[in-house]
Amino acid sequence: MNILLHPTYFPSISHYTAMLQAETITFEVEDNFQKQTNRNRMYIYSPNGIQMLNIPIKHNKTAHQKYKDVKIENAFDWQKNHFKSLEAAYRTSPFFEFFEDDFRPIFEKQHTFMMDLNFEIFAVINDCLGITLPFSKTEEFFHETPNFTDFRSLANGKKDMFINEDYIQVFNEKHNFIPNLSILDLLFNEGRHAKEYLLRQTI
Repeated sequence: MNILLHPTYFPSISHYTAMLQAETITFEVEDNFQKQTNRNRMYIYSPNGIQMLNIPIKHNKTAHQKYKDVKIENAFDWQKNHFKSLEAAYRTSPFFEFFEDDFRPIFEKQHTFMMDLNFEIFAVINDCLGITLPFSKTEEFFHETPNFTDFRSLANGKKDMFINEDYIQVFNEKHNFIPNLSILDLLFNEGRHAKEYLLRQTI
């Protein structure tokens, strides 16, 4: 399976299921930025249930802006807020402290471009999972993708109906199992077992 998909902010479990089971991975980097997608947001399991963490971006005056050109609005202290939210959600999970030092630096420096941040996150997550995922990038935008299985729709959390099998989450007893959150939810709860888990899923 040769897949085409978008780089996203701490990708969903569906994203990683697709990538781990693919023969080749190609990231779409020539598309226009679309609001309200996982390009700049992720979903975690907070004490109050599902929580969206959104990165503010600088809005361009032109109608269309390429995703790779989108800049982060660093006038807001979003890094501190996001990390505090992760701590509130996962501090008591089995593997948060084990991986904490891998992720903390991401939230302690300012990034200019959204896409650069997402690729840096991708590298850190892969290292934490103990996996290597070689990839290429598109050089032009394709409306039709006869040479790929097109998973670009997975960047739209509202349209991604993927349901993964249950695992123990921190607040299971309060809100039951919540599927297809950020890969962080799986990593903090399952640790390195996450790789085998992802390979068992069907997408």
